[in-house]
Amino acid sequence: MAMLRSRLYYRLFDQRTRSGRRFEALCGFIALLSVAVVFIESGFGTQYHPTSSQRLIFVGLEIGFTLLFTAEYLLRLWVWPNPARYAWSFWGIVDLVTLLPLYVLLLWPEFAMGYVYLWRAIRAIRVFRILKLLRIMPSVNSFWRSVVNARHQLILFYSFIGIVMVIAGALMYGIEGPESGFKTLGTAVYWAVVTVTTVGYGDITPQTAAGRLVASLLILIGYSVIAIPTGILTAQMTNELQNRHKARVCPKCKTQGHQVTAKYCHHCGGALPKSEE
Repeated sequence: MAMLRSRLYYRLFDQRTRSGRRFEALCGFIALLSVAVVFIESGFGTQYHPTSSQRLIFVGLEIGFTLLFTAEYLLRLWVWPNPARYAWSFWGIVDLVTLLPLYVLLLWPEFAMGYVYLWRAIRAIRVFRILKLLRIMPSVNSFWRSVVNARHQLILFYSFIGIVMVIAGALMYGIEGPESGFKTLGTAVYWAVVTVTTVGYGDITPQTAAGRLVASLLILIGYSVIAIPTGILTAQMTNELQNRHKARVCPKCKTQGHQVTAKYCHHCGGALPKSEE
């Protein structure tokens, strides 16, 4: 039994194997197909009046997708080296949540019918399963490592932006007041967020000269919301690429600094280890 579990894990879920990558691609395709069915069903429910046969088709498809995802989830729990760790991981929780809508509707219909649109919308979370495919792409792994390395700078920057939002919202609440639509501090902070992101819905606008001055300063600050994080991530990705180049050492002459696409050493002509890219 242990040998069978190990073999199934290796063939189906080990992304270092071709069969594992193909299985993940198949699961991603099924998840994408199920999300497409959810959108088609929502369109029928609001714009058209589906017949009983059409309803049966949608119900049958939902039952089929749910059974497939249930079988995959149980299989992962059975073959995973640490089932509890997988069950409480991000991907384990996503897999479990995508199974809940149909079972809730079947087991607790009185509770579910009060939130029927919510339970239907939860099925669209299955699109998260497609993100599993990104884990087998080296470029995405490099980008994720760059984000992790830059997390302290990003947290510091967005914390500063959050403080600015609170201060600006408090100023606008005191300057404009409820007469101009700034009825609460929360509303004022909402306006600050909309302004600093240069979205500008226009539902709340400053009426005084002082309020417009604060809005102008926020708009100028808003450009840094995109520029500074982009620069931080660009620097980290450049460092990641340089480190990967240095890591590609010729096993014969120990020369470093080879290009990602290089297959042979530029010094001795020896074969290089396979690049991540």
